[in-house]
Amino acid sequence: MGTPSKVPFQLTPTFFGFKPSDRVGLHDNIFNLIWWGEGRWDWDTIYSMPIFLRKFWGNKVNKIIQERNEEIDEQNKKRHKKPGR
Repeated sequence: MGTPSKVPFQLTPTFFGFKPSDRVGLHDNIFNLIWWGEGRWDWDTIYSMPIFLRKFWGNKVNKIIQERNEEIDEQNKKRHKKPGR
């Protein structure tokens, strides 16, 4: 009796899912929602959140940050505006 033949296993994923390069973006997104969410969520909640909700909240947080930055820019322009011009 000889050694059993090795069955060729395919180790690359054959189904949908994240590529290793996409994981960085996922964790970057999770970090940003936790950081800019100012403690409203924890890591487990964001990680297990459905993708459409994670995108929704990500867009919402981006909009808030953009509006906040625009307001700061306007205040800086008013502060640095020289009188008499």
